Amino acid sequence: MSTIAITEAITTLAEAQQRFNLHRTEDEEFFSEWRLDLPDITDTEKTGLNQLRQRYLYQRSEGHLLEGIVMLLLVSPLLGIAGFYDPPFKVRAEESVQITIDDSEDILQGRIDVLVLNHQIWVVVLESKKTALSVWAGLPQNLAYLMANPQPEKPSFGMMTNGDDILFVKLTQMEERQYNVSRVFSPFISDGELYNVLQVLKSIIHHTQSPE
Repeated sequence: MSTIAITEAITTLAEAQQRFNLHRTEDEEFFSEWRLDLPDITDTEKTGLNQLRQRYLYQRSEGHLLEGIVMLLLVSPLLGIAGFYDPPFKVRAEESVQITIDDSEDILQGRIDVLVLNHQIWVVVLESKKTALSVWAGLPQNLAYLMANPQPEKPSFGMMTNGDDILFVKLTQMEERQYNVSRVFSPFISDGELYNVLQVLKSIIHHTQSPE
């Protein structure tokens, strides 16, 4: 068997769909977690998000930001406000994953920026890009990482961001392998965009929590 880096093997959406036998569904019921029955957020959470956004906009005004700065300024505090650093979640950074391709001797290997685990269920995979790149550039690799879910009977949720834009994706592998994406959220537009992002993260928490 040969081992290939995910970033080299999966560079386009077409490659991800072909290698993993994936297809995108546009059934609105498939990925309803990002738009229906969203939980409320508190005034304290809104204040935290407002401060987060202002800090990001201040640093961003000097030019494009590298991936590490996007993680520091936006992704990490956002996950903290959403509750992903608290029980029952476990956080892993630069987590290595391997995927065996169907009907092939190739093994794909890569590292996920941030992986959040809930009782071994993969909840959020974050692929951040420097602000000069489109958020859509991370979708092929993000789909590949979600395919590495060790519990394929469970849906996987991902979040991609370049700082300026945030995009969510859901993937399932049960009866057929399919995925869909949310709309793009843009913190540049208004405070409300980050409010919506937090609501989606809380919705994902609600839908992936294991029963007591």
